[in-house]
Amino acid sequence: MKIIRLGSLLLLVLAASLAAAQPAPRGVDQYVQSELTRQHIPGIALGVYRDGKIVTAKGYGLANVELNVPVKAETIFQSGSIGKQFAATAVMMLVEQGKIDLDGSITRYFPDAPATWQNIKVRNLLSHTSGLAEYESDEKTKPGGPVNMRTDYTEEQFVKMIESFPPEFAPGEKWVYTNSNYVLLGAIIREVTGKFYGDYLQERIFKPLGMTSTRVISEEDIVPNRAAGYRLVNGELKNQEWVAPLFNTTADGALYFNVLDLSKWDAALYTEKLIRKSSLDQVWTPAKLNNGKVNADGYGFAWFVHSINGHRLIEHGGSWQGFHGHIARYVDDKLTVVVLTNLDSAHSDAALIAHHVAGLYQPALMPKP
Repeated sequence: MKIIRLGSLLLLVLAASLAAAQPAPRGVDQYVQSELTRQHIPGIALGVYRDGKIVTAKGYGLANVELNVPVKAETIFQSGSIGKQFAATAVMMLVEQGKIDLDGSITRYFPDAPATWQNIKVRNLLSHTSGLAEYESDEKTKPGGPVNMRTDYTEEQFVKMIESFPPEFAPGEKWVYTNSNYVLLGAIIREVTGKFYGDYLQERIFKPLGMTSTRVISEEDIVPNRAAGYRLVNGELKNQEWVAPLFNTTADGALYFNVLDLSKWDAALYTEKLIRKSSLDQVWTPAKLNNGKVNADGYGFAWFVHSINGHRLIEHGGSWQGFHGHIARYVDDKLTVVVLTNLDSAHSDAALIAHHVAGLYQPALMPKP
């Protein structure tokens, strides 16, 4: 009996290995390589998962142009705003524990906040319906503006700065994507748990899922397989611009990850390993405005909820410091495509590549011309 069971186990392992090693549909490599050239992207990592299992995980082009290092599946890219979905999940964990009230005023966590914050709820931060001003706007970060991206503020100083900006509309009146919302969610996580949000993510999400390469950005640490970020300036490739360390530790999207780790994240989202289905349903339900209508952009909590050719699509992009990426989850089809690039979002379109690759894997998902 033991031999039969062992033999069956070996057959299952072999079958799983063969499934993971399935060749990509004809044209995928050619298409990605053509976009790499057309968009002048130094390097791309592609991850394709079916039902949470890796179908394709590979690299194209260069992770580091100066050292001529190729991109591979292990190559680490910066998350940009894709990282918001991890912060949102952490918040929902704390909601389930009764430590955060989705419909409670955020002044509970920011007692010195202005009176105009009284009606802002935690769910307004999660869904970008708070009315708070964007700290990263051109107006605020221009020379002489209130936010100097090269000044290393403390988290407390940064929160105080956001508190000083007048709100731009009443909570729930509109939907406007605002990074300030997620900076504050990171501060709330610290207030509630006593831990830096990145440490909380490590403890409650990354380690349990075996996401061994995912972490908060650090430019001083030695990080194996780290890609360099680039931008195009008048057609010439340049290194990413430098920002103060604070801006690489905020919950609005300051993570390192790769397409191998994101397969584990994708797999977990089909389960209740992290949060209950009822919580996931809230995350993936477009937020309603005060008028009772769903926001036109279909935004839930750190995910855009759309459909393509009648197939449900939950997705989000992210860009930061010479990186641009996109995760597209076709949940009815249990197909996910991740595209990570090391070129600024003004010159690379990761979503375009992800959507087209999905269509090559499953023709019914191909975007219409």
